[in-house]
Amino acid sequence: MSFVMLLLIMLLLIPVLLLTSRVFTYYFKNIFYVVYMMVMASIALPICILRCRGRDIENMRIVRAFCWHVKYFLGVRYKVSGLEHFQTEGPYVILCNHQSTLDILGMMEILPDRCTPIARKEVVYVGTVGLTSWIGGVVFINRKKTSDAKSVMADVAQTMQKDQIRVWVFPEGTRNQKGDLLPFKKGAFHLAVQVQVPIIPVIFSSYKNFYSPEEKQFKSGTVTIKILPKVETKNMTSDDVSALSDTCYQLMNSAFAEISQPAGQTNGPSSN
Repeated sequence: MSFVMLLLIMLLLIPVLLLTSRVFTYYFKNIFYVVYMMVMASIALPICILRCRGRDIENMRIVRAFCWHVKYFLGVRYKVSGLEHFQTEGPYVILCNHQSTLDILGMMEILPDRCTPIARKEVVYVGTVGLTSWIGGVVFINRKKTSDAKSVMADVAQTMQKDQIRVWVFPEGTRNQKGDLLPFKKGAFHLAVQVQVPIIPVIFSSYKNFYSPEEKQFKSGTVTIKILPKVETKNMTSDDVSALSDTCYQLMNSAFAEISQPAGQTNGPSSN
């Protein structure tokens, strides 16, 4: 059997397997997602270099343009509310829950101008995706070394004040699909208090109804994104960080439970 014939058979089998095998669909979509993002990063990288002559947060506009359409290939759609809260002038810190690598698509769906994510240092080594992230101004921290992380966050605080940028943080610190939010790490709150900028909480609804690594499921689905009103930090000090973290956690965890409910369910009468 010739190579061409074998290739044709494989190409014909893929649609059949996508329709009949949950496990095949799960792995196919994940592999496609990773490979396609690397291809898009390879195209975006030289454009970013030519446009801004190096590492610049303005490159995130190009990165977003190349990532925004990927959702259509994966069958993921977004329902967004609260975008008006991003109209806040000046720098701010965005907090968002973290479920999987699909969060990148949700982030690109709503990422405001002059905003960059804070990511773990290992991401910079992920091929063209890592290089494009770096040239797009993504801030990388080494979570295994507290002293390094604190130093980077101090630099971020200065950059936020000097260049009027916004940062996107996943305060849980790791991926989580367990049904509620993990306890928040304090770095983002220290940053917001140090720079005296507001915090804007963002919540992605649960992916469980269409995406589950445990069940090897990756169907088409809709993610609800809710952007909450800003939480001010003016006149706060480091002594207020724990209370600020608790406040944001309660707001986000409640919103997560609300928007992740199956259609038609409610938590009972509203108290308002």
